[in-house]
Amino acid sequence: MYADAPDEAVAAHFGDPYGEQKALLAGTAAVDRSNRGIVTVTGPDRLSWLHSLLSQHLSGLRPGEAAEALLLSPNGHLEHHLSLTDDGTTTWIHVEPGTAPALAAFLDRMRFMLRVEVADVSGEFKVVTGEPVRDLKAGVELPDVAGPSWIVPRSLEVPARAGIWAYEALRIAAHKVRPGLDTDHKTIPHEVGLIDTAVHLNKGCYRGQETVARVHNLGRPPRRLVFLHLDGGADRLPARGAPVELDGRQIGLMGSSARHFELGPIGLALVKRNVPVDATLTADGVAASQEIIVSPDTGQNVTIDPALRGRKL
Repeated sequence: MYADAPDEAVAAHFGDPYGEQKALLAGTAAVDRSNRGIVTVTGPDRLSWLHSLLSQHLSGLRPGEAAEALLLSPNGHLEHHLSLTDDGTTTWIHVEPGTAPALAAFLDRMRFMLRVEVADVSGEFKVVTGEPVRDLKAGVELPDVAGPSWIVPRSLEVPARAGIWAYEALRIAAHKVRPGLDTDHKTIPHEVGLIDTAVHLNKGCYRGQETVARVHNLGRPPRRLVFLHLDGGADRLPARGAPVELDGRQIGLMGSSARHFELGPIGLALVKRNVPVDATLTADGVAASQEIIVSPDTGQNVTIDPALRGRKL
């Protein structure tokens, strides 16, 4: 059985979604994530160049070290979330399905006179997640929420399969967002908890940095990511993009949802920052209780003297 978009190219499960979740956690299964896009960057200037473009501090990335980074719009909105590592000669990047061509095209336009080469190698390599891949010694390793991930040749056969539904349930339980599934075109990093993992707040300039710095220092973001415990009595999961409501009023949008082997039906949603954290919500008609991921008080790290508010400085 195949999953829904954007994961329709990979298997949803192999007959036992709950058992496959347990196997991933136990390190006895691997999941095919070959729909992920893969981009490589080579050349002696690659790390300092990526450092200048992305939200993460990458100029000193050591061989074998992994990182997360964001490519933001000029206004600070999330465009790409990159999982990357460097092997000493090549920086390996994997991104959401279908987004590698756009990322590679942008990076290629930004090369100027620097000694870098960019390639979309999604047709030659794939991402596989799960401990059993380690023994195959066939690719570069990156950390992940359901065991380590590897970028390996597409020709590699990987045993002990689990479906993408199992991976997604563990990802949601770990509060990890996927751009395009749990975000929209207005999303900024503070809203979805990516500041701590994918943004370095003390590095040099990069596209979108002004918005990141302004929100971090002076103002709270308009929305916050929440983890939802969904009503187990419902016979369905909320649809992605469906309204999330409080007392009949829409206060957010539904993201991903799944059935977890321990937690039951769960999901992620973006809601307005000022929604009470103890309020029971309705997601696409399904009752849901909240668990805080992003605090309503995130940002606003600079204290302004009340006497100065409203004055021009």
